[in-house]
Amino acid sequence: MTMNSTNFGLCARLIPQNYVNQGQNARKTIENEIRVFLEHRKLPSNGWDDSKIEFLLQELSIMDSNNFPGNVGAGEREGRVASALVAKRHFRLSHGIGRSGDITAIQPKAAGSSLLMTLTNSMVLDLIKMTGVKSATSCAVLPLATGMGLVMVLLTLRQQRPEAKYVIWPRIDQKSCFKSMITAGFIPVIIENVLNEDELTTDLAALERKIKELGCEAIACVMTTTSCFAPRVPDRLEEVAKLCKEQDIPHVVNNAYGIQSSKCMHLIQQASRIGRVDAFVQSTDKNFMVPVGGAVIAGFDKSFIDKVCENYPGRASATPSIDMFITLLSLGADGYEKLLKERKEVFSYLSEGLSKVAGQHSERLLKTKHNPISLAISLSHTSTYSSIVEDSRGTTQLGSMLFTRCVSGARVVAPGTTKVINGYEFPNWGSHSNEYPCAYMTAAGAIGMTKDDVDTFLKRLDKCLQKCNARTGNPVVDPELQEKEDPNKTKPVQETVVNR
Repeated sequence: MTMNSTNFGLCARLIPQNYVNQGQNARKTIENEIRVFLEHRKLPSNGWDDSKIEFLLQELSIMDSNNFPGNVGAGEREGRVASALVAKRHFRLSHGIGRSGDITAIQPKAAGSSLLMTLTNSMVLDLIKMTGVKSATSCAVLPLATGMGLVMVLLTLRQQRPEAKYVIWPRIDQKSCFKSMITAGFIPVIIENVLNEDELTTDLAALERKIKELGCEAIACVMTTTSCFAPRVPDRLEEVAKLCKEQDIPHVVNNAYGIQSSKCMHLIQQASRIGRVDAFVQSTDKNFMVPVGGAVIAGFDKSFIDKVCENYPGRASATPSIDMFITLLSLGADGYEKLLKERKEVFSYLSEGLSKVAGQHSERLLKTKHNPISLAISLSHTSTYSSIVEDSRGTTQLGSMLFTRCVSGARVVAPGTTKVINGYEFPNWGSHSNEYPCAYMTAAGAIGMTKDDVDTFLKRLDKCLQKCNARTGNPVVDPELQEKEDPNKTKPVQETVVNR
């Protein structure tokens, strides 16, 4: 029942008028907030409660044809849903977003879903500006993870530069971004990083030489990275962007989890100001704590972002947009800014804690001050012993020990591991370099992590390191793992190693 003024008047015949007035005033308050939201299309300062969000979603779903009273669908795609539970999970918004020719096109049969998509994109653009990329002009939430989001951007560049064959890519050991170039039909040109103390960063001289060698017309784009695992640090975006502008080469930024970092966003803003950035792509789950499945494609030229959206074939799932719509309204601008502030505090807390634990085991926190999210500690002493050697499941022993103790996300990188991806060989896979000086473990101070999480992680890490502590000279194989892998396997004889 829609409670308009007429219906409220009818209610007054059944219950006292003053009670009806209270209910009518409460509804007007909600309607006024929705009106302001629709007028400005920006993230509300204060987050909304669940009932208000559900009210708006209900109003939007009523606008979709599958929810019209007496509607008869005569087509093959009419928003029919067999399970009531599934319909409830999606707030009866079952038409998805977009049309066959454009993922951002408005659907005649799905005005509510189309409105939700448009409002979500507007809120995300507002948030991108709020977090530092103030000159961004357009963005779209696509129902694709980051790697496929990069594919969409690269395919759009393929149409604009049909003669181009190569993508120049400063190396980052993450499969999705590398495979995106292969999937889009390009030849990756890998630029090895340079080591500056502990940090790995862009080899600008090598990148410039490669551009001259291949020729500008043969290059589809340069793909750089902001957010990455330490000891890799963000690429030198400003210098690369300036070079791309001078050479008239597109520049795509893999900003996978960079929205949560003011430093990453500042790099993108500055790069666009002094040089060229065609698009930057980021994950919804990593930056906004929603389920996996969405990516945000953003840029400074609306026509290019529109082209990316036009290249999406067919309609698409509205689920990532619904998740983002609910989450952003729930948090509000103030709530998200609070999360960003807390993340910075947790990052500093994690950095101090890791440094302390590492020192207790004759290791050290690697100096990667230009990486604002990921940290790494050396495993130089630990890797002297068998406890860091790869086990039968392809992971390091320390990494397995942490995982069995419910520590996820930490990555242990041991030297000597070679990975082959689509015929391309990566020596020392995981270290972003053919010859990084030591083994190490990374951990991220990412959005949503708490100081309690840090404390628990550090306690478990300390216990695991005790089992393979180089100072004892006795590499201890984790009995829990040994029992799981092979209960009949004889225990290795412990060796005494003289400390250096």
